[in-house]
Amino acid sequence: MISTVRSFLDHWLVVGLWAAVAPVCVAVLWRDLQRRNPEIMTLMRAVWLFTVAYSGPFGLWLYWSTGRKQIPRDSVWRRGGRSVAHCYAGCGMGEITGVFVTVGLLSLGNWWVAGVTFALAYVAGFALTIGPLMQEGVGFHQAMIDALASETASITVMEVVAIGVDLLLARNATMADPIFWSSLVVSLSCGLIAAYPVNVLLIRWGIKEGMHDPREMAEGHG
Repeated sequence: MISTVRSFLDHWLVVGLWAAVAPVCVAVLWRDLQRRNPEIMTLMRAVWLFTVAYSGPFGLWLYWSTGRKQIPRDSVWRRGGRSVAHCYAGCGMGEITGVFVTVGLLSLGNWWVAGVTFALAYVAGFALTIGPLMQEGVGFHQAMIDALASETASITVMEVVAIGVDLLLARNATMADPIFWSSLVVSLSCGLIAAYPVNVLLIRWGIKEGMHDPREMAEGHG
């Protein structure tokens, strides 16, 4: 099974198709944000742009079903979708940076790849939580405590799955190999899927609040 997946992903045609589809998805998202959901705050705009850039059609579907004011009703499941996208935006940035540095530039072994990528994903994920809290007037110490409590489980599951899938598929591939790029896309989306139920549970248990209902933001803007 794994060898079949690797064989499919190890083609430049797959990478080329993704390179064609992902920008279209980002353009659709941007058009919707500008024309139909301008009330969405800047942070969540950035979250959705990163999410769709990482996961293309899947990320766009997540936005369409959880992040727009046109959703029929909100629920813990939709809040979980917005919450995991928020986590994904930061972690994905850290993971991509880690893979590019350790594999693409330094050609390090798998343990280095896993360690550096984990560290950068945590830094980026926590920064995306701590920064907005401090902008709201929360002190750094308390913001760090809140981020550790609300994001650690989500980031850990997301990165264990994403990095594990990437190493399983890409193995010792370099930036000159198509599977380096295609496995990165697949692994990121796998991490998002794995962390989604974690975010739902954290919201149910009151550990995370989840991101705001986009319909309420629209009403407040009006």
